[in-house]
Amino acid sequence: MTTSTASFQSLYFPFVTPSPSAEPSPPASLLAPSSAMHNMTDEELFRWASTAPRLDGTPYHRVPKVAFMFLVRGDLPLRPLWEKFFERHEGLYSIYVHANPSYTGSPPRGSVFHGRFIPSQRTTWGGVTLVEAERRLLANALLDLGNERFALLSESCIPIYNFPTVYAILAGAGGASFVESIATPARYRPLFAARNNISVEQWRKGSQWFEVDRALAAEAVADATYFPTFRENCAGERFCVVDEHYMPMLASVLGWRRNANRTLTFADWDPKRRTGSHPRTHGAEEVTEELIGRIRRGGARGNCTFNDGASGVCSLFARKFAPDTLEPLLRLAPKAMGFG
Repeated sequence: MTTSTASFQSLYFPFVTPSPSAEPSPPASLLAPSSAMHNMTDEELFRWASTAPRLDGTPYHRVPKVAFMFLVRGDLPLRPLWEKFFERHEGLYSIYVHANPSYTGSPPRGSVFHGRFIPSQRTTWGGVTLVEAERRLLANALLDLGNERFALLSESCIPIYNFPTVYAILAGAGGASFVESIATPARYRPLFAARNNISVEQWRKGSQWFEVDRALAAEAVADATYFPTFRENCAGERFCVVDEHYMPMLASVLGWRRNANRTLTFADWDPKRRTGSHPRTHGAEEVTEELIGRIRRGGARGNCTFNDGASGVCSLFARKFAPDTLEPLLRLAPKAMGFG
């Protein structure tokens, strides 16, 4: 399968749509809901999600799916690009959107994003509410037994390969999770040793944007040991930036051997191009075939050889792309990303 018609590196991955089986189907109560909205409280949601099977594979036949979880402020300015990405691949993915509750808009009825907004709570940059939202997205996605892979994205993220390639890499990663986890004493506090016996040597930092398997997703949702300490650590503090620490630390203290220790979401952190505490935001004038090729090659790193389930691939997604990049991205996608 050719993933792109662009002149730069193309990748080839086997992609076979799962076929029907004679095995029994799951009971109706475990099937994916037609709408992501429900009236459960967070307590009820997390209780139900914590009882869902943790391991990939169940006694029932169902098509393995990738859960695309969008953590956004409100609108999805790049939604038409994602709709092109998902087109003709129904049944292989599910979508969940967490927006601030003050947002009252809705995608059009024919959109794959219609009805996919989950009950949400207000979030603030740098606060523990971001981790709460991540866990809320994971909990909702775990209720669908078909979801085996979970990717966290923002409204400024784009796919840099077509759906068959992304699906083949995530579904064929051999159970590996992709959580960047870097040892650092940054933002470590003795509270973590006092409450959970977490030493500074176990403390980790990494990208907020992860791609995990069902088992690690379930660990994060069921966690009643470490997350309360993160919440306590952030009490009365506006910018504790725990979204860069919670999942990396959890993978560390759990000794998660199947973690690839990197993210599959690219961001440009070059000091000359970044803006303060944020990576560079790409504007419309930057959207070129060369930019997509450079991101695929890992930016300045230029080496995509890894000892994990996605060797040869630096990233599957990229951020941050401004709303005005939509039109140039739609024009470029058929040639540079292989869809649209």
